Amino acid sequence: MTIDERAARIALDEEKARLLHQLEELGATPDGDLKTDLDLGEGFADAAAITAERSEILGLVERMVEELGTVDAALDRLGNGTYGVCASCGEEIPAERLEFRPNAIRCVSCKEQRS
Repeated sequence: MTIDERAARIALDEEKARLLHQLEELGATPDGDLKTDLDLGEGFADAAAITAERSEILGLVERMVEELGTVDAALDRLGNGTYGVCASCGEEIPAERLEFRPNAIRCVSCKEQRS
């Protein structure tokens, strides 16, 4: 089964748009910076709750930025002709895997070895 690069590009563009939208909803830039400072409220309890919430948001933002990086890297690989080649063994990544995870950089065997 051959890789459908057009379908891969569409899937990657959609995933990128979804991630950018989620980052925007969380009040973060595509680089992961929060756009606004949080109001710490008037009391210690308010400050503690807001700090905990901010930590949770920062964790989510960090994971989304990392995922956005993998999507951008996959789009770059599409552009330079290396899309679908395993970064570990150099073999072709099966099309089924790329359909499931279009930003995959490793075949299933290499991914399992790294886990």
